[in-house]
Amino acid sequence: MIRLENLTKIFHIEGRRKVVMRNVSITFASGQSVALLGRNGAGKSTLLQMIAGTLAPTSGRIVSTGSISWPVGFAGSFHPELSGAQNTRFVARIYGVDADELVAFVEGFAGLGEHFHLPFRTYSSGMRSRLAFGVSMGIPFDTYLVDEVTSVGDAAFKAKSSALFKARMQTAGAVVVSHSMRMVRDLCQVGVVLEGGKLYYHDNIETAIAHHDYNMTR
Repeated sequence: MIRLENLTKIFHIEGRRKVVMRNVSITFASGQSVALLGRNGAGKSTLLQMIAGTLAPTSGRIVSTGSISWPVGFAGSFHPELSGAQNTRFVARIYGVDADELVAFVEGFAGLGEHFHLPFRTYSSGMRSRLAFGVSMGIPFDTYLVDEVTSVGDAAFKAKSSALFKARMQTAGAVVVSHSMRMVRDLCQVGVVLEGGKLYYHDNIETAIAHHDYNMTR
């Protein structure tokens, strides 16, 4: 369960005030896959960061039960001088999972070959995304935060990523940000639309998509 209680987030940029969210209260049920829809710049990634705990709200709070992932595929916390394998072991220690098992899983899934044992700073953007997705999916969270992650890589890797994510969703929930309505329909049962600092909940994914499409054409 993830509950937003009177959540407000305001940015001050070059003397301007941008309200991303104002006094939002909503609950995402445990085990539910929720699509988070909204136009570019609405604040979807900002909300994911607040749920993950990497960004503080201006006011209000987020209450949760169970374990929540960082935004799946996010590679910003990896140390540039450590190898992919070393970074994976470090993450395993932080989250209290078996390091050898996680390393074996990520090495097999990400398909980085010898690069898995080279410094992270030498990776291309695609390789970084492969490593980040593998590490994220290798840890059994109760809720996964997803931001366009299955768009990474070639067709074969996209298919493998999508299949793995669907398997994880059999026993976990998710909050999914995607511009692909096909992906949203495939992964999510319900949806919320972020517009004008408010979240609008729909218990039918098609209704949520219709609301989002209407906003995009106004």
